[in-house]
Amino acid sequence: MKIELHHGSGGEETGRLIHGIFEKYFSNPILNRMEDGAVLPVMEGNLVFTSDSFVVEPLFFPGGDIGRLSICGTVNDLASMGAKPLYLTASFILETGLETETLEKVVSSMADTAKEAGVSIVAGDTKVIEGKGGLYINTAGIGERRKDLSISASAMEAGDAVLLTGTMGDHHATILTERLHMKTDLKSDCAPLNGLVQRFLSAGLSIHTIRDITRGGLATVAGELAASSGKAMELWEEKIPVSHEVKGLAGILGLDPLTMGNEGKMIIVLPAAEAERALSLLREDPHGRDAAVVGTIKEGTGVTLITAFGGRRRLLPLRGEGLPRIC
Repeated sequence: MKIELHHGSGGEETGRLIHGIFEKYFSNPILNRMEDGAVLPVMEGNLVFTSDSFVVEPLFFPGGDIGRLSICGTVNDLASMGAKPLYLTASFILETGLETETLEKVVSSMADTAKEAGVSIVAGDTKVIEGKGGLYINTAGIGERRKDLSISASAMEAGDAVLLTGTMGDHHATILTERLHMKTDLKSDCAPLNGLVQRFLSAGLSIHTIRDITRGGLATVAGELAASSGKAMELWEEKIPVSHEVKGLAGILGLDPLTMGNEGKMIIVLPAAEAERALSLLREDPHGRDAAVVGTIKEGTGVTLITAFGGRRRLLPLRGEGLPRIC
């Protein structure tokens, strides 16, 4: 069955869509009340809130789909603040012509990923617009952070070590090859990383900054962190992990892996004395097997890349449109 405008009318057809797909997969005691808002338990720590929207094309790709992406993106934003993700909302904008079978696959994937991340989807909304079968998702997320934590983009200190949790550019390269109908072994890194972050926090590491590396890639995120903290970041090109497949694709198409997007990687900044212990913990996690120490924080401004030949160049953020609709 295809989505039609009457599925967004708020009447009987809307009710069938909600109960037949969304409630079927997202069922939990809070959502099942079917009220205008979710009443949540009182939290002991600080509340952390985020919002995101997802417009990826194609909807399905090796390693994930728009549903998994929407959960991972929101969970990782909360985890980047040191919060334990707890509750999500999920709102859908459906274009007419969308197959309900496609919608159900996406919703099922969201439910599976939410279970993997340990979060509950407690509220949402559905709207239908005229179109050509597209699907867009908006999420919001609430998490709880211990009151003693102060993880922030502005907290980097001179002498800190910079770690990456894995290889750069995998998601970007996967979406691009799917659009070009290229046969490759590339797979998106789309994954919830809150378990990895909680492993760090449980170990008592003095984490200053965490940021998930999505649109704009490492170069853009590094520049944002340097600006927020008023410190300089030095990155070592030879230490930055990039897979052979992504290097090859980037070389052919003239792309820079450092401005290519990811959906399951983080940059972590913490005291240099804790770097090796942190690296060991990362590599014990399935999402951190390719982790590496890739740089240091210094006094000054901006981001400098130490090249493989020992040269120095200013690492600039992505300019223009690198690749539309990767998330």
